[in-house]
Amino acid sequence: MTIAQQLKIKDFPFVIKDKDGKQIYYEYLNNYWTKYEYDANGKQIYYEDSNGYWVKREYNANGKEIYYEISNGYWVKREYNANDKEIYYEISNGVIKDKRSKTVEVTLEEIAAKLGIKVEQLRIKE
Repeated sequence: MTIAQQLKIKDFPFVIKDKDGKQIYYEYLNNYWTKYEYDANGKQIYYEDSNGYWVKREYNANGKEIYYEISNGYWVKREYNANDKEIYYEISNGVIKDKRSKTVEVTLEEIAAKLGIKVEQLRIKE
């Protein structure tokens, strides 16, 4: 049973909006409906319709899409560097474009912490 049917709504389209004025539900006369969810920044993170189709999205702190998935199993993952340039791209069919740096930089303090020892105990072999 749809929301409009539960509320005995007779005027269509039936629309529900959130406190920010963004549409979160839309129902047509023929019982077809769509619903939406948004993150704290107003970006759409979820879409679903009465036919079972859905879309999920995730964003990084800068608002760049880092994950996209649809109900048929297709998905895309992305990573960005500090300048918002895409450095990694992977899709569900196996295509990968990896431009991430292969160099790892760590301090002696970080190495010691990982090993659970004091920095003074570290010695580099030649």
